[in-house]
Amino acid sequence: MATETEIPRIWVAGDPRANLPRESEPLRFLDFLILLAEGKQPLVIFIVLFLVAGLVLAFLLPVRYQAVTLIMPPQQSSSLSSAFASQLEGLSSIAALAGGGLGLKNPNDMYVSMLKSQGVEDRLIRRFDLMKEYHRRYLSDARKALERRSEIEGGLKDGLIRISVEDHDRQRAREIANGYVDELRELSQHLAVTEASRRRVFFEEQLGQTRNNLANAEEAMERAEQHTGLIQLDSQAKALIESGAMLRAQIAAKEVQIQGMGSYATGENAAVSEAEQELAGLRAQLAKLGGSEGEASDELIVPKGQIPAAGLEYLRKLRDVRYYEAEFSILARQLELARLDEAREGAMIQVVDPATLPDKRSYPHRTVLVLSFVLCGFFFGILFVLGNAALARLNSDSSKHKKLVRLKSAFVPGRRPA
Repeated sequence: MATETEIPRIWVAGDPRANLPRESEPLRFLDFLILLAEGKQPLVIFIVLFLVAGLVLAFLLPVRYQAVTLIMPPQQSSSLSSAFASQLEGLSSIAALAGGGLGLKNPNDMYVSMLKSQGVEDRLIRRFDLMKEYHRRYLSDARKALERRSEIEGGLKDGLIRISVEDHDRQRAREIANGYVDELRELSQHLAVTEASRRRVFFEEQLGQTRNNLANAEEAMERAEQHTGLIQLDSQAKALIESGAMLRAQIAAKEVQIQGMGSYATGENAAVSEAEQELAGLRAQLAKLGGSEGEASDELIVPKGQIPAAGLEYLRKLRDVRYYEAEFSILARQLELARLDEAREGAMIQVVDPATLPDKRSYPHRTVLVLSFVLCGFFFGILFVLGNAALARLNSDSSKHKKLVRLKSAFVPGRRPA
């Protein structure tokens, strides 16, 4: 027996409107299942249609293959090597410039940015002729297409960089993934990305400046030698003393010879005249050697009177040459150390897993795609069944049916409501 709060329902076979719950009765789950069961035909039709569309799309979509390579970037050292620090004890400013501010918080971010740089992408596009493969007219469009097909991630925990590339050709996908590594190696050789490489660049610049300074100092010393006539200060002083002693000995011997000749020959004798001329020549040479006459620029040996000034100028130039030679030697050693450290730290990229030929497609996921289309078909089929049920419910009410007819007539010109 029905109570006042319950509204009886009468099941009438073949009349879907009679089987609908009344307005005051909520649509229960059982009623929902009944509606789906009665509308199974359109529901199945929707599911089949979407299934066929999913299958067609799954086999029409272009297939892509994914190649993955895993690399380990060079690790940054936190301090200078012991040999480098010990040999730069006297050059603290150079050590501060060479070693300060070279540490990086996360080197992986730097290498990821280098891999995503425009230069690397452009070289890959030209290397594999990707503008033609991607059917792009402009280089910027080809670059965007390559970025959509490439994924570069730097691991925070393991410190490795993962490079994945998708392409329709599995061979080209592998080559592009490995090509990223080749281009990163090429780029790192021209950029100072590690501490050792930055030290190398610094010492190369300093060594170039010192080489120029040394060349200038040597040229200045050569000009001083040409101007003063000094070649080597100690040896030339020794040569002056020896030459003076020899000239004095020759003069004394010549005077003794002339005195001996005077005992048996007059002054008009040819031998006596010749000996006197030779004596005068020796005395003139000794006078020039002593700096009492003549021009210093015309003499092979610097006069004794000019040795202090010429020696001071020579010593200054020699001091500059010796200074730049010592600086050049120190910087050359540090440059070799930086090169050794750079080779040891490896501005070389270590490949953990090179990209291999993919044996399975990465896109499209046909099973997932077909199941998604089936679920969409089931969803739209449910909406269709519920819509038909709601329309039948409206038609069961005479007042709402008239309103529905008026609504249809408003959208259909020339049709009047019954």
